[in-house]
Amino acid sequence: MNFEIMSSPMKIGTCEIKNRIVLPPMLMGFGQFDGKPTEKMMNYYEERAKGGCGLIMTEITRVNDQTGSAAFAQLAASHDYHIEPLRELAKRVQRHGAKFFVQLHHPGRQNVGLLVGTVPLSIQLETLTKGLYGKLLYKITPAIGPTLLENDIVPSSVAPSKCPPAYFAAGRVRALRYKEIKELEQQFIDAAERVKKAGCDGVELHASHGYLLQQFLSPYTNQRTDEYGGNFENRMRFLLNILRGIKERCGKDFPVIVRLTADECYEMVGQKGKGYTLEDGIKIAKSLEKNGADAIDVSSAGYDAFNYWLEPVSFEPGWRKYMAKAIKDAVSIPVMAANLIRSPEQAEQQLKDGIQDFVSLGRPQIADPYWADKALNGGTIKRCICCLNCIESMQNNAYIGSHGECSVNPFVGHESEELVKDGNGKNVAVIGAGPAGLMASEILARRGFNVTLFEKNEKAGGQIILAAAPPKKDKTMWFVEDIAKTCEDLGVNILLNTPATVEKIKELNPCAVIVATGSNPIKPKFNGNYDADKVLTFEDVLSGRITLENKKVALIGSGMTGLETAHTLTEKGCDVTVVEMAKEIAPGTWMQHKDDVMPHLEKANTKFMLGEKLCEIGNGYIITENIKNKKSTKIDAEYVVLALGSKPDNKIVNELKASGFNTFVIGDSSKVGRIADATKDAYKVAISIK
Repeated sequence: MNFEIMSSPMKIGTCEIKNRIVLPPMLMGFGQFDGKPTEKMMNYYEERAKGGCGLIMTEITRVNDQTGSAAFAQLAASHDYHIEPLRELAKRVQRHGAKFFVQLHHPGRQNVGLLVGTVPLSIQLETLTKGLYGKLLYKITPAIGPTLLENDIVPSSVAPSKCPPAYFAAGRVRALRYKEIKELEQQFIDAAERVKKAGCDGVELHASHGYLLQQFLSPYTNQRTDEYGGNFENRMRFLLNILRGIKERCGKDFPVIVRLTADECYEMVGQKGKGYTLEDGIKIAKSLEKNGADAIDVSSAGYDAFNYWLEPVSFEPGWRKYMAKAIKDAVSIPVMAANLIRSPEQAEQQLKDGIQDFVSLGRPQIADPYWADKALNGGTIKRCICCLNCIESMQNNAYIGSHGECSVNPFVGHESEELVKDGNGKNVAVIGAGPAGLMASEILARRGFNVTLFEKNEKAGGQIILAAAPPKKDKTMWFVEDIAKTCEDLGVNILLNTPATVEKIKELNPCAVIVATGSNPIKPKFNGNYDADKVLTFEDVLSGRITLENKKVALIGSGMTGLETAHTLTEKGCDVTVVEMAKEIAPGTWMQHKDDVMPHLEKANTKFMLGEKLCEIGNGYIITENIKNKKSTKIDAEYVVLALGSKPDNKIVNELKASGFNTFVIGDSSKVGRIADATKDAYKVAISIK
């Protein structure tokens, strides 16, 4: 396909972008208390600029330290001392031909109460203690933070009016005072002026994803009775005052983009009549154009409808392009949008069809910082598989002072660490072509080693094959397809249908052997007189080795593997009862994954028994016992499917070590985890081998 449009330049206001590819704002946690960019942050953005992206936009950048800090490790433009550090960051990006915009932001009701009022104090204490404060904070926050939030022992976050906290946020919410609104307007304008003084190319106002600017637009979160609430014009006032103020202060030639939720998507989560819809979004976009916006960055939803702005794996690429098209048809300024774009062909087609003028590729450029260059000049792109590990890891690691990660790209946060090409053709054997084995093979091949990869099965993938088996999870296999192709291009010798043996490895005389043989399902024995053929594991079902149709099934374990196995069974007409020892479904699972699968299970009338443990299996039934009251329950079940986790498969390790091989064990073979754990493990080992 000829990517003529995607490779062509276009202006946003007076600023010409060299191509139509945009890195949209995404908080990754590379910042620090004082809001200045760190070296890691600059490396991260510069790598994407090197990769050919036309427009780089920063993560959410705070304009207010007191109520507007969304993270301890966040970029800021709230003080004049941010100007010079921003200048350095901008230069690092601009020297590769990319333009650099800063997104200005305030979280409003979607803030975490722990951050209200604490960042200014943290900045002072970090300076006074010469870094000791931060180490202590990140040591105690994982323990006390959740307790403070659960018991509401935190300051209130702010919103246009008093309202419930957002889904996934925590604590109380209070209404902004009139004086505070006026101060915030000036703080946004002041921040934009600092950005211009720093030599950046423009700003974006974040009126999307449920944050403060969007909260003023929405009749759900803005129920004020003064000039900032009520009718449409009043709800627009806060955003328009900021937009017009920036244009007046910085000049009409300083570009301002507005990222806009075109539809709050409440109807899609069963809350029809709440918030505003696409019809209102079009009206907002027209008003923004009339008042000086240079482009509209179309998005959707907010925290209350989380999966409709940051999609999990089940969503189809381009599903929300109709929103961008509706906005583009209504305005004459450029329109950019993400639209869950996952291939250059999709991107070019949406540009060609007049859906949008720029393609925003956030997660895709986390997964592959050279997406733009590979799309326009050729190369195997590592596609984002929508696993959401980037946001989950960013949120979890924020408590310990670390950053977001990527399942398919373990180099995130290590952009400055170039691979040492010192393999010199030495042989390395890798056993197992799952995510850990493939990643280790790729990195070692890039380092110049001669890699032989053994895989006992007929195709590569390991546990990912099972992960991609449930309904609408097929994108997960993209990782295997992309990295296997990369390995082939690098000359890795992939031997399928070839179990590794000590004798075969001896023939290679390798300097190292990496064991990545994965894991096997846990299958304990249970009390009772039962047919062993009627007790299966999730692997039996997801692999397709055994197909159950229209059966009564007791599924033991409600982790994500259990829920996805249940989804697979219900699609085959099975009547499923899920038994879980914990008090909640899928404890410890990222909420978006549960929110994605649960509607399907509820529609299929799946039954959940929480706080119950499996005690006995009989022919045609199981008996469970309540954890609290010890009461027994008999459940009809023609089959029992166990989703109790997995255990490492590392039988060959001792044999290898006994034969004197320099042996490394990675991925599930070492400790059972997820794709990100496997690839990170592979990265650490593959860069260390001499």
